[in-house]
Amino acid sequence: MTTPVVILCGGQGTRFREQTERKPKPMIEIGGRPILWHIMSFYAGHGHKDFILCLGYLGDVIRRYFLDFAALSSDFTVDLAEPGKITYHQAATRDWRVTCVETGAEAMTGARLARVGRYLGNADEFMLTYGDGVADVDVPSLLAFHRAHGKVATVTGVRPQSRFGELDVDGDAVTTFSEKPNVSQGFINGGFFVFKREMLEYVEDRDACTLEREPLEAVARAGQLMVYKHDGYWQCMDTYRDLQRLEHDWAHGAPWRSWR
Repeated sequence: MTTPVVILCGGQGTRFREQTERKPKPMIEIGGRPILWHIMSFYAGHGHKDFILCLGYLGDVIRRYFLDFAALSSDFTVDLAEPGKITYHQAATRDWRVTCVETGAEAMTGARLARVGRYLGNADEFMLTYGDGVADVDVPSLLAFHRAHGKVATVTGVRPQSRFGELDVDGDAVTTFSEKPNVSQGFINGGFFVFKREMLEYVEDRDACTLEREPLEAVARAGQLMVYKHDGYWQCMDTYRDLQRLEHDWAHGAPWRSWR
């Protein structure tokens, strides 16, 4: 059974300004492909090929990428005597369904989720992740964990070298959710969420709504947020140094590669 995947692609990437003045962070390339392509290929490798992209800053770059996907990914011949006639040679096609949604240049993550809810159709659950990080998360195991505990939300907890949103954990339950504190131990928010449809009730259609603050804090207080503990590979792309690390890892086996 396929589960829709929402990917947050609208942030301005202010800490990566040397790379994001002309393109959004999800379009920065690793091994000649945008990191967004890597993330989508990862999910597709696990059988989940229905994507909803939350666009914002320079979203037109992402729109053009998918509109021109075949031309950008394949060899082709243009017959100038017949305008519009293009022959693709061994076209790099993908059986993905990609919905690009403008969610606002200034919107925070919760607002972006609220604004794509209508594109989830009748799905009872969906996955959500950030457009700037990869991992070797066992997606079938993640989904099985989420379905078994029956709560509204699951966040993948990781232990990276750098620190972001810290999770206070009691067993498999998240007791508090603190975004980007100074911490010395514990799990952090690694993205790769799974949500029941009810998660849409916790977010608001206003730019300031930040998923990692009021919505997830409220879900945690209600005892409805669980953590899937991931001790494997996880790497975000927050700085140029992170990009260099990802390029190195791609050249040495790409731990996140779930596709052939």
